[in-house]
Amino acid sequence: MAELSRSDLDYRLNQQKILSEFGVEALRADDLGQLLQRATELCAEGMSAQFCKALEYKPGQDTLLVIAGVGWGPNVVGQAHVGADLASPAGYALKTGQPVISNHLENERRFRTPQLMADHGVRRALNVLIRNRQGDFGVLEVDDTREGQFDEADIAFMQGFANLLGGAIERQRAEARLQAALDRQELLTREMSHRVKNSLATVAGLLSLQARTTENQQARDALADARSRVEAVAQVHDQLWRQPDLAAVELSGFLESLCEKLRESAPGHAITCRAPAMPIPADLAIPLGLFVNELVTNAIKYAYPDGHGPVRVEAEARDEGRVRLSVSDDGVGLPEGFDAAAARHSLGMRVIHGLARQLGGDLTVTGTDGACFALTLDLGKA
Repeated sequence: MAELSRSDLDYRLNQQKILSEFGVEALRADDLGQLLQRATELCAEGMSAQFCKALEYKPGQDTLLVIAGVGWGPNVVGQAHVGADLASPAGYALKTGQPVISNHLENERRFRTPQLMADHGVRRALNVLIRNRQGDFGVLEVDDTREGQFDEADIAFMQGFANLLGGAIERQRAEARLQAALDRQELLTREMSHRVKNSLATVAGLLSLQARTTENQQARDALADARSRVEAVAQVHDQLWRQPDLAAVELSGFLESLCEKLRESAPGHAITCRAPAMPIPADLAIPLGLFVNELVTNAIKYAYPDGHGPVRVEAEARDEGRVRLSVSDDGVGLPEGFDAAAARHSLGMRVIHGLARQLGGDLTVTGTDGACFALTLDLGKA
């Protein structure tokens, strides 16, 4: 083997440096067009060539489209096509999978010189295939108008670029397919929440209709309570499908929307809401919405027997990922000796305690100056 001269050694070392640095770029890149353009610039630099282009195979036309390049005139990149048949250097590389060196295109008998290259006075070219497990993407080619020799070491350099491009293209297309699948799944999930909301609204309407046709007051009250709970779940689903992130719900907007719905059903009461703008896990939304709905409904029913008054829904962030959620009023308060945990006769109290357990929170109840039910949640454990 002939010993490399100092200049040749520096030339090859520079190629290896360029290839190594491009490998890092290929791993990080998320824009294929920019990556291909960068590859053509670096290939031209590493080969000391005047021209370089990346060509994408178009099976329907059986041509290669120039999608990135350096050194070419206007109206080439993104517009010019080269034949993909065996009679062109790029087409031969594509169809055979073998690199192609032509150092004397004017004397070449294997191929014709593509018009694009003839127009630019190209005299020599080197083509390598860009391939990955999904198939053949296209060809990477360097060209020059000056006399000289592309050799086997240049093929190794160019093929290294082509292999890195092939892997990056495969990765980006896989990520694009995955993202499309995730987008579709998100769309289906939103559609499902929207349809559940509509179905629950229909159920609530039927319960309301049944209540109006029932003469027994106790039955009417029970149906009204059931309708309120169904409407609360429907309201949660209405919020869920509108959220930008399906895995989380923005607490402030979520509670305000729920309170707005409750105000419509109790116009005489001043139902206020104060909560921080913070995300909570979507899994907590339904039990949390039912919890607030149950407590606000109870306050509306029992806190002010002789009139109307304020009902406050408040949430505040505590340390270590905890949130305190409370519903309070300034009404008559709770009966002396009231034990919320032991109030088994009340369906509402059983529902409240059941939801508190489901949420994994600590429930405290005070009833001296009005009533206050406070639930402390640890979102880190949700």
